[in-house]
Amino acid sequence: MKVLKFGGTSVANAKNIELVKDIVSKSTSKTAVVVSAFGGVTDLLLEAALLASTHQENYKNVFLKIEERHINTIKELIPITNQSKVLSKVKTELNILETLLEGAFFIGEITPKLSDKIVSYGELLSSYIISEYFIAQGLNAAYKDSRELIKTNANYGKAAIQNFIETNHLIEGFFNTTKSKITVLGGFIASSTKGDSTTLGRGGSDYTAAIIAAAVTAENLEIWTDVSGMYTANPRIVKQAKAISNISYEEAMELSHFGAKVLYPPTIQPVLAKGISIVIKNTFDPESQGTIITKNPDKNGRTVRGISHIENISLLSLEGPGMVGIPGISKRFFEVLSLAQISIVLITQASSEHSICVGISADDVTTAEDAINSEFEYEISLRKIKPVLVENDLAIIALVGDHMKNHQGLSGKMFSTLGKNNVNIRVIAQGSSERNISAVIDKCDVKKALNALHEKFFEENTKQLNLFIMGVGNVGSKLLHQIKQQKKYLKDNLKLNIRVIGISNSRTMFFDEDGISLKNWETQLASGDKADKEKFFSKVNKLNYRNSIFIDNTASDVVSRTYADYLSNSISVVTCNKIACSSEYDNYSKLKYLAQKYNAPFLFETNVGAGLPIIDTLKHLIASGDKILKIQAVLSGSLNFVFNNFNSSTTFHDIVKEAQEEGYTEPDPKIDLSGIDVARKILILARESGYKLDIDEITNKPFLPEESLSTTNNEDFFASLIKNEDSFQEMFNEADKKDCKLKYVAQFENGKASVGLQHIPKGHDFYNLEGSDNIVLFFTERYPNQPMIIKGAGAGADVTASGIFADIIRIGNF
Repeated sequence: MKVLKFGGTSVANAKNIELVKDIVSKSTSKTAVVVSAFGGVTDLLLEAALLASTHQENYKNVFLKIEERHINTIKELIPITNQSKVLSKVKTELNILETLLEGAFFIGEITPKLSDKIVSYGELLSSYIISEYFIAQGLNAAYKDSRELIKTNANYGKAAIQNFIETNHLIEGFFNTTKSKITVLGGFIASSTKGDSTTLGRGGSDYTAAIIAAAVTAENLEIWTDVSGMYTANPRIVKQAKAISNISYEEAMELSHFGAKVLYPPTIQPVLAKGISIVIKNTFDPESQGTIITKNPDKNGRTVRGISHIENISLLSLEGPGMVGIPGISKRFFEVLSLAQISIVLITQASSEHSICVGISADDVTTAEDAINSEFEYEISLRKIKPVLVENDLAIIALVGDHMKNHQGLSGKMFSTLGKNNVNIRVIAQGSSERNISAVIDKCDVKKALNALHEKFFEENTKQLNLFIMGVGNVGSKLLHQIKQQKKYLKDNLKLNIRVIGISNSRTMFFDEDGISLKNWETQLASGDKADKEKFFSKVNKLNYRNSIFIDNTASDVVSRTYADYLSNSISVVTCNKIACSSEYDNYSKLKYLAQKYNAPFLFETNVGAGLPIIDTLKHLIASGDKILKIQAVLSGSLNFVFNNFNSSTTFHDIVKEAQEEGYTEPDPKIDLSGIDVARKILILARESGYKLDIDEITNKPFLPEESLSTTNNEDFFASLIKNEDSFQEMFNEADKKDCKLKYVAQFENGKASVGLQHIPKGHDFYNLEGSDNIVLFFTERYPNQPMIIKGAGAGADVTASGIFADIIRIGNF
């Protein structure tokens, strides 16, 4: 014999019930079909009862919705020739329900007993209608009232089986004698020994099916729902979650207790003793494999089987010196909660006996707080125990799997993963069986925590990076192109899954929580919201994605001031904007501190040398114990381009204009030609070498005339270059006479830095520097005479974008 249970979504409407009929009709064995109320009806019944008990006339409107749902379903499912009998029966039951609601309205209250009576009509009506539909479709089916078979105590709302021997005898006797191949029964409902309607608690339809399956020793118990089995995590929160093909009874109980809604926890108890397997299947995808719950499942080598969570948790902590060494404190604490009918979800106690902490449903927190403070009122008055401490807006996340204790490092891996994503752990609980490792965290961190843990334990170490990019001009657009081009390579070879979630330019910004399509990002951005730096940060912070990276491709001082906000919220920062790292030393130092404190990398390789690994190399030198003695460098690709192409047959104006048009200079070329850009770069290298230095301490020897330096716009600036062409030619001729080349050189030595134009003779490392290339010479204690040299393209959108991309990959590999 088989037992099939169909939940509320499976019988939500006529179309879904037709799917149920197709599934049931394929069974070749005698079959018990346990059904829930039509989807949403139980909630409507509870709402109507509450409204009626508080003298609100609109309970009648809710009742009419209930009536309409059932009448319309009958008319859609049952042929007209068969409708009269079914409608008559259902209307009779609905009349009784209406009378019960009227009674609640007149007396102005609803008792647990009356509530059970009212709520039971959901399953009573659905099971009867579905049985009649099966019969009308030619199936050998019959209806049976579950209240006649399952006997409970009088604990209304969540009744327990009073006598399993009696219940099993009734079930077994019925199915041994029934001539029908298919029997339809209502789940969730039962009756007391006095014959009053009782319910088995929300989710009790699963329990009904399990009780029946155990009583008849069924082949298996099939639970049909709206998902294809139990998942490694909630698929609504973790998109990469996968159905678990096989799982043990104990693991399933742990997962269902911790929020896996496809299975009601007590369901497993009746079938476990009989060794009856449970199969979780999808009504809307019946061919899908689903999940099989058995005693000894095939685990495919995995120790952690699933990750689950419970939301709306509050913590209660009782602590004080008066608890140490005093017998009975724990007993009183738990007893007072028990007497208040409050279920404890999680327990932890300090070995010093100084504190006890429990997790409970947030709905019970006020009652619990009052009860505990009242119980320990005397000790609180003597200050031996503090008033109970309440913490709200929490959630529990849990790793679940049999025999996790036999595998070293699982707890460490769990907690380090959460720590790297700045998920604060408030409480930890771990049973001696180590089938469950639980942690209490802020409710707002649940999505990030579940995704991070799932990525760690189930996704073959593929790490997802979520990017938020500000500035999609020259450099930003090249970066997006490179990400699109390399996306598959990174996923296949480096196990990095890169998603761009948000982008912004100076006019608009656009977000897509599932990832922006890099094929048409320009169109999406054009239709986005008005750009706003504060709102951009607020959105990034609210999304609270794991491995979030903010990327600044602008040259904006205002944007650079937001880095602290990102880092303080564990959002990594990658930037080619030099302003932050060359700002006042205290700000630079603060950003480095925040990056370390909140485990959010702050990378700015492209601040010096675009895509060249200058800063990264410097960091490795310092980390390995080397000491910087001197740095000499040509750090401006734009200035190198200008002086490599300027000669007696060209004009300085034309070369600078060409450099601007080629994208080698900033939009305002005076930033490059004034030397401030190079000064910022040597400042950053000095700071990364371990020296405390500010920009005003750098000697800047300008080569531009004062007239050019004092201009306020590009038009006047270029006009001044034409006017002063003779002085520029004089600079060139002076170097040419010495057989030297003009190079703009930055130097740092003995704690002092300078930038300025120099005559470079033949044979010098800088002499043959071509185009817009950069070069850096590191003289260190290990390289005192022959310096370490880094040389290559130091300007251009492509190489700058590649440097930013390299920093993103570095973060992915942290």
